[in-house]
Amino acid sequence: MKHILTPIKYLTVIASLVLAAGCATELQDQENLATAAGFKVITPTKSDQQAILARLPAGKVTPITYHGKSYYVLPDVKNNRAYVGRDKEYQAYQQLRLARQISNDNLMAAQMNEMNSLNWGAWGGWGMAGPVGFW
Repeated sequence: MKHILTPIKYLTVIASLVLAAGCATELQDQENLATAAGFKVITPTKSDQQAILARLPAGKVTPITYHGKSYYVLPDVKNNRAYVGRDKEYQAYQQLRLARQISNDNLMAAQMNEMNSLNWGAWGGWGMAGPVGFW
């Protein structure tokens, strides 16, 4: 039974670390992607800009219309700024997000494959009659 728990402990630890890291850096990752996609960092100076920033959902790129023009805005309310882009930058942002997701999926699959290959022979083998010592 001890051999079964060791790989499960490793999987649990890895999953916990990935989840914790994902939550802690999600906004930073979004900001980095927005910057890489060409979004501009804007500090709102007018009261209407500040009001718009305060209404936007945190951690989400939101389409808005300002003075008759369409923009995509990722708010950073804590630092009183916003990442602002147009259609071209938003399309680049979406492509970067997709590439990151594919990369993360590939990394997770590689980690799972590595965990699956770790010391499974230590279980004593699985013959046609079932696990050794269980029957």
